[in-house]
Amino acid sequence: MTKPVILRPDALPVNDRGNGARTIPLVTRGCGSTSMINGITAFDPGAKIGVHFHNCEESVMILEGEAVAEIDGERHHLKTGDTTFIPPNVPHRFLNETEEPMRIFWIYADINASRTMVETGIEQTIDDEHEKAKRL
Repeated sequence: MTKPVILRPDALPVNDRGNGARTIPLVTRGCGSTSMINGITAFDPGAKIGVHFHNCEESVMILEGEAVAEIDGERHHLKTGDTTFIPPNVPHRFLNETEEPMRIFWIYADINASRTMVETGIEQTIDDEHEKAKRL
């Protein structure tokens, strides 16, 4: 039987994704999840991630700051509390076009979630991405 877990972001490893974006994996297989993955990604001013899509549904909430969500080629300006729902295989990315920090909370609806980068076609599981996370 899986036990409940309390996760404290300040004590967890961080995955530096480059371009000023850093991810803290939260709920993963490592804590016993069998059906979902979530975490927090922080974006420095001007930071952005490449256009990508997932093999499952994703929801993203803006925790801090303002963001631009590019979803299927359309730009959406988001503020703290705004939340997206992105179906599988829809190209998207998040950008911080402000001079202030921005943070998002994301949830993938499948423990076997993957990310495919549109520019390169390279697919990687979210589990594999989390393997790169290091304690700061």
